[in-house]
Amino acid sequence: MPDQAKAELIRKSKIGTELTDEQCGILSDLIEVCEYADGAIVVNEGETDDNLRVILSGALAVAKRAGGDWVRLNVLTAGDLAGELAFLDSKPRYAALVALGPARVFALQRAKLESLLDKHPAIVYRVIRGIARFAHEVLHRTGVQTAELTSYIFKTQAKY
Repeated sequence: MPDQAKAELIRKSKIGTELTDEQCGILSDLIEVCEYADGAIVVNEGETDDNLRVILSGALAVAKRAGGDWVRLNVLTAGDLAGELAFLDSKPRYAALVALGPARVFALQRAKLESLLDKHPAIVYRVIRGIARFAHEVLHRTGVQTAELTSYIFKTQAKY
């Protein structure tokens, strides 16, 4: 894929919102566009993974194995980031990423982003800000859902 097309993918993503066209061009040399078939395991539970993924199309399930079957904890769709916390802290993944139908993502390795620290620290800073904004959105959404569930349980006195 030409770098111009990759730069446009970055520009439209949540990590590219604060980047200039020139900065997107520099970052485009570092990303890899990947395509996954339905059911493909992108990353296994328990693995360490230093890639931040941005979902371009399709969906990825955040899933755990239970008795041989996948239990979906969440479904990530176009525009979402995947693996942002493991990208930042290098801890093993608590769940797998599994493609739900055909999926297309771009991946950025932590070491490649860190290679920009000396010459282009503003790019690194702005990408990290994009990750933090996304994590904040997830935490806010989780807080709202927790409050709604608590209210429902309280109102129904836990009766089904």
